[in-house]
Amino acid sequence: MRASFDEATGLNSLDLPGRPEDTRVVVAMSGGVDSSVTAALLKEQGYDVVGITMQLYDHGQAVKRKGACCAGQDIHDARRVADQIGIPHYVLDYEERFRRSVMEDFASSYAAGETPIPCVRCNERVKFRDLLDTARDLGAAALATGHYIASRQGTQGRELHRPRDADRDQSYFLFTTTRAQLDFLRFPLGDLTKPQTRAIAERMGLAVAEKPDSQDICFVPTGRYTGVVERLKPGASEEGDIVDLEGRVLGRHKGIIHYTIGQRRGLGLGASEPDSQPLFVVKLDAARREVVVGPKAALETHRLVLREVNWIGDGAFEALPAEGLRIMVRVRSTSAAVPARLRPMAGGRAEVEFEAGEDGVAPGQACVFYDGNGGSRVLGGGFIAEAHGRPLARAASVA
Repeated sequence: MRASFDEATGLNSLDLPGRPEDTRVVVAMSGGVDSSVTAALLKEQGYDVVGITMQLYDHGQAVKRKGACCAGQDIHDARRVADQIGIPHYVLDYEERFRRSVMEDFASSYAAGETPIPCVRCNERVKFRDLLDTARDLGAAALATGHYIASRQGTQGRELHRPRDADRDQSYFLFTTTRAQLDFLRFPLGDLTKPQTRAIAERMGLAVAEKPDSQDICFVPTGRYTGVVERLKPGASEEGDIVDLEGRVLGRHKGIIHYTIGQRRGLGLGASEPDSQPLFVVKLDAARREVVVGPKAALETHRLVLREVNWIGDGAFEALPAEGLRIMVRVRSTSAAVPARLRPMAGGRAEVEFEAGEDGVAPGQACVFYDGNGGSRVLGGGFIAEAHGRPLARAASVA
């Protein structure tokens, strides 16, 4: 972090006017090392820090499992760190809204044949909405989190940028952040690496310095998401046909929620001919209860249609050039950004056309936009509604 206060500008290290001791900051504390270090660093710089932990769920094995988040032991760890660094700490019961806004959405999306991203929904609908409002109610000038992402002041307001530590980049999960939220949010770890964060925790003697990182799907206690889907959406495991691209029935399945786009193993299909090509899942048709399989070439996606597009680039999204804006995009949190062209559509939708094909793209995933000049700045993104196998001008969808 920068020096705590700049006499010349009158701004503190969070780009807020006033000295740290006159600036209240609420820190979202999950009980992990990242948010704990965030709170400790801000306290060390003299800010008036208040820690808040959201209780998101508290069921079964999840409260005892290592690597969980926002339940049981993690709440205890957050409280212990708050006591250690000398800040007030509050626990807010968000179980009902988390179940309604995140868990049920997750189950409905899977039952519809999509590949949902619950961490995005949690940030969008709970952390950066309800918790942000609570921080304002407490008189805070900012809400700080332990995410590895950076926000900087730009010519048209605050901008979202990828962090210094590319291995910990969480920008994919934060694309729904709005311009208004960016003005209030701060990410003190954006310029640190994970080893540096752990070193700070050790220097400060924080009890969570060696604590393992949380897992992505925090509310799946056994790692079997199908069990959660079946519990929240009874009937989601109805059997159906496995068909090829021409609609020929090749076998039976025990529910589309057990399959993902790009899956090859576990289909239970033997080769019909000695030289038959391997088959992959290329589409999940919930309405027909069909798992559609085809050769690897059928997985190649060239064009996407996105829904719920969030734009935090400069200017209005609708004012982008008709020929499209050349940007970089990521369709998975673990994939590299690739060049594409972005075109706005009516109704908050957008079209993305890849310069080269991408494999294994599934509806429900996110497509996140980055600037075309190095890919550092996050420009927004949307959820994938359609994935087409070839450019629209040449052929219809095969995926």
